[in-house]
Amino acid sequence: MSTRTAVQRLPRPEGSIAYTVDGEGPLVVAVPGMGDVRSTYRELVPPLVAAGYRVAVMDLRGHGDSETTFRTHGDVATGTDVLALIGHLGGPAVVVGSSMGAGAAAWAAAEDPGAVAGLVLLGAFLRDGSGGRVTSALLHLTLGAMLRRPWGPAVWGSYYSMITKGRRATWHREHVAEVRDALRRPGNLRSFRELATSLTHAPVEARLGEVRVPSVVVVGAKDPDFPDPAAEVAWIGATIGAREVLVPDVGHYPQHQAPEIVAAEALGLLAAALPVRPADDADQVSDEQAAGQTLGPRA
Repeated sequence: MSTRTAVQRLPRPEGSIAYTVDGEGPLVVAVPGMGDVRSTYRELVPPLVAAGYRVAVMDLRGHGDSETTFRTHGDVATGTDVLALIGHLGGPAVVVGSSMGAGAAAWAAAEDPGAVAGLVLLGAFLRDGSGGRVTSALLHLTLGAMLRRPWGPAVWGSYYSMITKGRRATWHREHVAEVRDALRRPGNLRSFRELATSLTHAPVEARLGEVRVPSVVVVGAKDPDFPDPAAEVAWIGATIGAREVLVPDVGHYPQHQAPEIVAAEALGLLAAALPVRPADDADQVSDEQAAGQTLGPRA
């Protein structure tokens, strides 16, 4: 993903969402996870663009370059932003989602199957953990204490590194520094805390029976966010009919820990769900249209 790509803004009722677009062709929308920023997809964008796709990468509400004026956060709110961006750019789109971004993508596919042609789900949270309400409440309290000034950005950066178990990108430290710096911007840490302390994936799980688009789920075998990563990827595969990919020596972020695997899986799904029309076919259509305009309709 080029650092020179201009940041654009999608107006929403409570603020604006920042996004970038690279390439031309059928649309792919990429959604980061909670506490992450757009550059998490820096190694996925180039191969998709090279294959003939237009790739839009967005920031979550109150994250990265998006505004911090939003009062509502979570999977459903993010899912509505995804659908709004697809509508704005002209869909349908295949949606790539990481962590909670995967939950938002799945919700969007259930909400508007005409807009979402396929799903690439990475380290996907499509349901709440197995610890029940007490565990969930304790987690929210812990996150509420962690994500405060002055220690919040540093604590989250350390946690981000901790869940990036296994192999890491050569630019891992650079990316974690960018994540920390984004949280130091006015309002970003507060927005992140509001999201983290209220997040539930229950609305996503309730809609999974409506997800009927081609899907692939990629989970790291060392992902510490799941008690049993292999069981989680199997559950997702069985629940929505997704292709299951468990990647050895990878934690929570396959998009930058194993980008070559994610790119191959994404391109395989795209070829079936949203294929690029060959240039010679497009040229032939253009020539036929031009001839029709010149010669008029055939008898």
